[in-house]
Amino acid sequence: MKNKSSIHQVSRRQFLRGTAATTAAISFPAIVTSKSTAAAKAAKTAKPLRVVQIGCGRIAHGMDMPGALRHPDLARIVGVCDVDSQRVAWAKQKVENSYKKSLGEAPKIATSCDYRDLIARDDVDAVMISTPEHWHAQPVIEAALAGKHIYVQKPLTLTLTEGRMASDIVRANNRILQIGSQQRSTEQFHRACQLVRNGKIGKVRRIKIGLPSDPSGGNGKIVPVPKHLDYNQWLGSTAEVPYTVDRVHTDGSLKGRPGWLRQNQFTLGMITGWGSHHLDIAHWGMDTEYTGPIAINASASWPGKDSFWDVHGDYNIALTYANGVELEVSHKLPNGIRFEGDEGWIWVSRGSYTATKSDPTAGKKATKAFDASNQSWITSDLSKDDVQLHRSPNWDHHLDWFQAVKEGRSAVTNVETGHRSCSACMVSWIGMKLARPLKWDPVKEQFNDAEANALRARAERAPYGIQQFADKVQKG
Repeated sequence: MKNKSSIHQVSRRQFLRGTAATTAAISFPAIVTSKSTAAAKAAKTAKPLRVVQIGCGRIAHGMDMPGALRHPDLARIVGVCDVDSQRVAWAKQKVENSYKKSLGEAPKIATSCDYRDLIARDDVDAVMISTPEHWHAQPVIEAALAGKHIYVQKPLTLTLTEGRMASDIVRANNRILQIGSQQRSTEQFHRACQLVRNGKIGKVRRIKIGLPSDPSGGNGKIVPVPKHLDYNQWLGSTAEVPYTVDRVHTDGSLKGRPGWLRQNQFTLGMITGWGSHHLDIAHWGMDTEYTGPIAINASASWPGKDSFWDVHGDYNIALTYANGVELEVSHKLPNGIRFEGDEGWIWVSRGSYTATKSDPTAGKKATKAFDASNQSWITSDLSKDDVQLHRSPNWDHHLDWFQAVKEGRSAVTNVETGHRSCSACMVSWIGMKLARPLKWDPVKEQFNDAEANALRARAERAPYGIQQFADKVQKG
């Protein structure tokens, strides 16, 4: 059984219109479809995409730079940037060492502590953004305006207002953007969503999502800012506050989860950190990628005044969608997504896989990665008439982006689907914060509540932030 909402259909058409002319503006051949022989040949013979890495922390070193370095025929990292010059040096060394092995020599790698120096260059085609969450929206927007294609870690942005502006500007400038929601490029998640889309469980009634929660605590001791860190720029558009190690990241190391992941000034906590992964899969499975919930009822615990870290603790969230699906998110549920329908259920998770060594689920007992009420579904074949979701080549999320840029197609994720999965998490956070039922209009992106609407945006500290680009928005 296939559920199709008119909101989804209209938004999908609008998105595809906005990306159809993407490759006309870059040096790669203009291609109509990734399935054509011409597209495959052009992708194979085109020059490597010239990529700049923005943000050189643990995710850049552990996921994003390796994602490019393993495909030197398709992409070359030509520059690295971070406000921490020590991390810039480490990233440069990593890239040089990799290319010495794969290419036989180390090309010149540009370095900077200001990403704007690199995205302004004509010899850069694309950027990978692996910064803290409060530093996602602005470089995404500036990269799009500079004509660069974008890979950005999830969540797309820190606020609803940022997300809408980022999506509008990226689409208006015909840039191909991939969100770091790599679960779409993982076999069991792809399989689960295809089965749900094609009605194996009947009409979808409920979705249950389990996520971890963050601990309270942290050390708020004020210490001198390291000489190699531009702390003012690291703070960006957020308020000026004293430097502490547990507010930023471990100095002199890439190990461990950085403290900013537990500070509301820079993130919303696990609801966007892991929530943007799992709600993205929920949306993909029930075909609501271009819309969002219409009602929110949420609650959460919050750390006391003696805790330096202040993101939410335990939580329970109930979301209602226009298609009638009830979606539950809770710390009490096992980490993963369970789709429930009239004819059965499908469960999908990462199993024993963890994103990094400091993943909050690392070391915990693994759940089964893929399960179903009818075991035959797990290996059943789809017919040629069934919905066929895009499959990333070799289950490689970065490779899918490189090929999408070269072939002139959307990647397995795009800026609008990224905004919608992120916005579902954000309206949940607002519901948690206000602890009362809310109505949400996913078309107008407005609440029925003035206080809730005020939380869609945040004050910005000049000269940083997105409001300076408000005149660049072209809605279509």
